[in-house]
Amino acid sequence: MEKLNRCGWCEGDELYEAYHDNEWGVPVYDDDTIFEFLILETFQAGLSWITVLRKRENFREAFDNFDYKKIANYSEEKIQELLQDSGIIRNKLKVRATVTNARAFIEVQKQHGSFSKYIWSFVDGKPIQNKIENYKEASATTEISNKLSKDLKKKGFKFVGSTVIYAHMQATGMVNDHEISCFRHSEVKDLEK
Repeated sequence: MEKLNRCGWCEGDELYEAYHDNEWGVPVYDDDTIFEFLILETFQAGLSWITVLRKRENFREAFDNFDYKKIANYSEEKIQELLQDSGIIRNKLKVRATVTNARAFIEVQKQHGSFSKYIWSFVDGKPIQNKIENYKEASATTEISNKLSKDLKKKGFKFVGSTVIYAHMQATGMVNDHEISCFRHSEVKDLEK
């Protein structure tokens, strides 16, 4: 079988490659998936993405399948239970931020009709097509991620610094940061609405 040319950051790990090949950079417009990625990205802050990816199913189970309506109503008892769950990243501030972010997410939905409409408005509703030759040259933040991060913080979101938000934009296809030599670069580009 012919070896696919992938972005350098994912090579050599089956889970990473599957995530890269099937999800990373694919434009996401549904609020449920956007919220899932937002939560996973906030837990990733300061850690490697593979760490979060390996615990993704545990997160899904622990956080009611990333149901933001349920998460917004978590009690102190539920928060304490999560902090005892060794299957997830047990960072007290991030667990509490997840509840805060679920509440803020619902508020944004009320104001904009959907969170998707709100977040995609920062890129005029369509993915930015970058031409990255080597993932190491990719930006960790941009003017747009700075602006979006600032706006989310104003709306009460936590752990949404510009780097976290740019990673979220990459994951949900708001930007196509696949290396131009990667087989997914043109495939993802063709998925544009």
